[in-house]
Amino acid sequence: MALFLTEDEVGQLLTMPDAIEALDNAFREMGANRAPVRPRQRVRVPGGALHVMSAALPAQRALGLKSYTTIAGRALFHVLLYDSETGELLALMQANRLGQIRTGAASGVATRYMARKDVSVAGVIGSGWQARSQVAAVCAVRRFERVLAFSRNPDKLKAFCNEASQAVGIPVQPAASADEVAKQADVLIVATNSRRPVFDGKLLPAGIHINAMGSNGLERQEIDETTVLRAQRIVTDLKEQAMIECGDLIPVINAGKMTWDRVWELAEVVTGQRAGRQSDHEITLFESQGIALEDVAVAAHVYQLARERGAGRELPMF
Repeated sequence: MALFLTEDEVGQLLTMPDAIEALDNAFREMGANRAPVRPRQRVRVPGGALHVMSAALPAQRALGLKSYTTIAGRALFHVLLYDSETGELLALMQANRLGQIRTGAASGVATRYMARKDVSVAGVIGSGWQARSQVAAVCAVRRFERVLAFSRNPDKLKAFCNEASQAVGIPVQPAASADEVAKQADVLIVATNSRRPVFDGKLLPAGIHINAMGSNGLERQEIDETTVLRAQRIVTDLKEQAMIECGDLIPVINAGKMTWDRVWELAEVVTGQRAGRQSDHEITLFESQGIALEDVAVAAHVYQLARERGAGRELPMF
C-alpha cells in the first residue's frame, strides 16, 4: 500500500539540515549523470495552470513527480513517489511545505559552495513564506552575526523579523529599503514575486553571493541587468529549465550581452567540475528555478522517516 502524508506530517519529519544534505547528495548524482530530471511543463487553463515536473534518483530507489495547480488565487502541491526498481507507488504527499523547505535547501547548497567563508551579514528582500526557509537555509551552512531584511509591507516585515529571529537565533533587523540590504549583505536572498528588479545592482559590494528564486517565469525579473553582468559566476539548478523560463537571465542573453555558456549547473559545482568561487572579491549568483530532482530527493527522505516512525496512513491500491 502507498503511504499518504499531510502537510503537517511532512513538516514534522523534514528538517532544513536534512533537506540540505539530501539535495547535496542528489546534485552529486546529477553531476555524475545518474539522476535524470525534466524541466517543468505547464498546461494553461482559464484562470490558472497545471504544472508538472519529474525526476529520478536511482541511488535512493526513487522516481517521482510533483504536480501543482495555481487556480483561483491559490496553489495546491502534491508529490507522487515511486520505487525506481519495481515501479510501485510508495507515497502521495501534500507538498507545499516540502517545496518551501527544498527551495530553501537548494539555496543552502549553493551558499555552501559559492559564498565566502568570512560572512557576517545575510540580507533578505521579501518576507513571504519562501523567505523564511531561505534564511534558515543560509544560516545552516554559514555563521552570520545578523540578518537584514526588507519588505514593502511594514507590518509583515516586523512579523517576519520577530519570527525569523526566534527561528535562527540571531538578530533579524528591518531595513529601510531593498538597496540598503543589497549594500550591506555578504549573502543576499531575493525572494519576491516582483515583475521588475527590486534593487540597484550597482550597489552590490565585491564578494557578495546572491540567491535569487522568484524569477521562474518570463514575466518576473527580480534582479537587474547590472547584477547579472557583474556576476563573475552564474549557476542554476537546471540550465535547460532556466533557458525556458528564467526571467532574470533570458532578457540579458536575448539582448546579446552574454551567452548561456556563462551559466553553469549547481551539480557541476557540487561535484567539483566547476569552482563555485575562486576569489573573495567575486560576485556570485545562484538562479534557483526549482527542479523535480529536489522534490524527489527530499520526498524519498521523508518517506523513509515516515516508515521508520509510523507516520502517515496507508492508501488502498486497486
